[in-house]
Amino acid sequence: MSDVTIPQPTRPWQRKRSETFRSGASFVIVGLLSFAVVLFTGFAGVDGWAVVFLLISIVAVVIRGRKLSTKERGNSKVQLVITAAAVLAFAPWLSILGSVLFKGVVGLRLNFITSDMRTTVPDDELNMGGALHAVLGSLLMVLIATIITLPLGILSGVYLTEIKGRFTFLVRFVVQSMSGVPSIVAGLFVFTTYNSLTNGPSAFGGALALGILMLPTVARTSEEVLKLVPDDLRSASLALGARQWRTTLMVVLPTVRSGLITAGILGVARVIGETAPLLLTAGSNSAFWFNPVEGPIASMPIYVFGMLQIGTEYATNRAWTGALVLMLAVFALFFTARKLGGKDKR
Repeated sequence: MSDVTIPQPTRPWQRKRSETFRSGASFVIVGLLSFAVVLFTGFAGVDGWAVVFLLISIVAVVIRGRKLSTKERGNSKVQLVITAAAVLAFAPWLSILGSVLFKGVVGLRLNFITSDMRTTVPDDELNMGGALHAVLGSLLMVLIATIITLPLGILSGVYLTEIKGRFTFLVRFVVQSMSGVPSIVAGLFVFTTYNSLTNGPSAFGGALALGILMLPTVARTSEEVLKLVPDDLRSASLALGARQWRTTLMVVLPTVRSGLITAGILGVARVIGETAPLLLTAGSNSAFWFNPVEGPIASMPIYVFGMLQIGTEYATNRAWTGALVLMLAVFALFFTARKLGGKDKR
């Protein structure tokens, strides 16, 4: 019995290390050749590199395909098509990311997040002034919008999944319709219904416009999260004598607590970069304004837009730095949502 060998399962789908190393080496070589072509030709930037990379890959596959069998040649062609589609889809995003990173880091200094533009003009040197007023203004409006929208979005999800009343179709239809509302329409709605009745632009008006755009994301995400709760938990709670409201409050909502937090974070990430509604409802300012219901207030999207409108060298650098800070904030929100979404295994 000791001489009996136990058969080991095979994994024919798993690539060998030699094949993986060969593919990686080929990718690096083609990438370096593409970089060299970009340096010495008229191609420029990440987009040019992606185009050259694709062309060299096509030539390499054609040359290599002459030595392969019919089956392997077909696999190579399909792999080339898939890789080309991935490169074409990824290159614009990589180009935007690279442009914002390389141009925005020029003005990324400590004073950018510790000073405002109260005593600084946009054309001053980058070591003067900053965007603290815009950062605080955006945080204030997003905070107000979250306080208003998060309970409404969660209650909408609860109504659609737990209550299932006679207005379920109407609520779902309204939520889905609001998802397609252009941001400028939300700004016009708040401008005509709230700002026209008050003293003009304010942080609260901007928060209302952001809340309109934020509500569909929170409501739909909350609905999908609540659908993940097993019906056995609801049935067990009802069998023990708990009423429906107590089951929802004490069993269902705590079970998907992390998912509901994720819904709120995704809603914030959805609206933190909106510019059009804030142009009509919040206005702009060169210093932080503490009154949320009266007076215009600055925000990061409006700060970037205003600096680009000026168009001078230092103003443009400030705009790129503001775009970089805004992009990093969105990345941080999505990263937090991803972590919270996968933390609770219940």
